[in-house]
Amino acid sequence: MKLPNSSYPCRIGTRGSPLALAQARETRARLMAAFNLSDECFEIVVIKTTGDRITDRSLSDIGGKGLFTKEIEEALLSDDIDLAVHSMKDMPVEQPEGLVVDACLPREDVRDAFVTLDGRTLGDLSDGAVVGTSSLRRRAQLLHRRPDLQIVEFRGNVQTRLSKLEKNIAEGTFLAMAGLSRLGLIGDVAATPVSENDMLPAVAQGAIGIERRVEDDQVAAMLDAIRHRPTETRLAAERSFLNRLDGSCQTPIAALAELVGDRMTLRGEILRPDGSVAHVGDREGNYQDGAAMGTDLAEELLAKAGPRFFDP
Repeated sequence: MKLPNSSYPCRIGTRGSPLALAQARETRARLMAAFNLSDECFEIVVIKTTGDRITDRSLSDIGGKGLFTKEIEEALLSDDIDLAVHSMKDMPVEQPEGLVVDACLPREDVRDAFVTLDGRTLGDLSDGAVVGTSSLRRRAQLLHRRPDLQIVEFRGNVQTRLSKLEKNIAEGTFLAMAGLSRLGLIGDVAATPVSENDMLPAVAQGAIGIERRVEDDQVAAMLDAIRHRPTETRLAAERSFLNRLDGSCQTPIAALAELVGDRMTLRGEILRPDGSVAHVGDREGNYQDGAAMGTDLAEELLAKAGPRFFDP
């Protein structure tokens, strides 16, 4: 295997948000440690995506999943970068021809965090309080539990959302605990973790995926040294569930796979966009059957939901 060097560095493609850069640096650090390389052997290449450029409309209005990956994948296919680092919850289930998500890093905290300026929790909010989120999943889950709340659109990275709270656009918002952890903001932000039993997370929340060209054996060999197979096993089940449901940013879908030894538990939830109805289910079995479990659970929930369940 030919390793990168300062003259021919490995080019890591990423979005330019602070969280995306933190994830790219984590990937670089793990590769440096695995092969005893210096940071001069890597170049982080920032690529602006459609989702980054259009910030005044909801994700569902401008196309859903793929908004944060398309331009990065085009750069990968054009050989402008050697690998791409993604938040797996942003990744469509299918990759463009010629590309593959080849490895995942160890998964972070999967929970959502409810964020306010004064440390209030969801339970502290008064009737009719305003909560900001751009996630249809979070919106539907919240309205299912608290139909009295008012939900407003809240796009942007962690810093942008905190700024909106300071401007009193909303009393609270949601962030992923994984993002707060990777940015070193645990303790600096008034965030209350929401149990996954109360709010099932997005498919693949907290996981970093690394994408490469199918034929690039050199990068494949490098990634094999840092991949975290338990995370990949869990995501295979969750993304199989998502795939059967044809999930996108326009469909409120949640799932979480957990491993204990060789046993896997998979929980899934689908909701009407207005939160009026939710269907939940679970499966348990050998981890090797995770993908089949995901498909089977999706079939069960689709049967319960009936046609046009996700229609606004």
